[in-house]
Amino acid sequence: MSEVWKPSVTVAAIVEHQGKFLIVEEHTTDGIKLNQPAGHLDPGETPQFGAAREALEESAWEVNPVGLLGIYMSRYTSSRTQEDVTYLRFAFAAEVVKHHIDRALDEGIIRTLWMTVEELRASQDQHRSPLVMRCVEDFLNWKAGKQPIMPLEHVYTHPSVLAGPMPPGVS
Repeated sequence: MSEVWKPSVTVAAIVEHQGKFLIVEEHTTDGIKLNQPAGHLDPGETPQFGAAREALEESAWEVNPVGLLGIYMSRYTSSRTQEDVTYLRFAFAAEVVKHHIDRALDEGIIRTLWMTVEELRASQDQHRSPLVMRCVEDFLNWKAGKQPIMPLEHVYTHPSVLAGPMPPGVS
């Protein structure tokens, strides 16, 4: 039987507050990079919950997703390990709820930053992926009324997902 190709599913929170975007500086296999709070979708969670969880874990900012900004794909080959991975990213526009100042950040996260769009454009060589800037540009287009976002009720998760993993042989 041949192996089935599966992209790595990730979720991201695109958060703008007072003209600046929430960014994390993190250690990667390719060195220190900038990214939105983002990570892998975990078993038993909805995509929007995953995006909010990643934002809290990586930045100590509690956020509220307000809509699906877009679904993005990118391919990445590590310069260090030569590992080839395709990412499927669900990016959510989110609003700030609360900063948990005493909360520890996830392992690998150096610090959080609030960057202007101009600072992000000028630092693209430090971005973890080309999706960082693309999501910011799409967010700006949404805010300017040039592009819609999908309401959260259109991001459907069947209750079976929330019940946890299915036993082997059950579908």
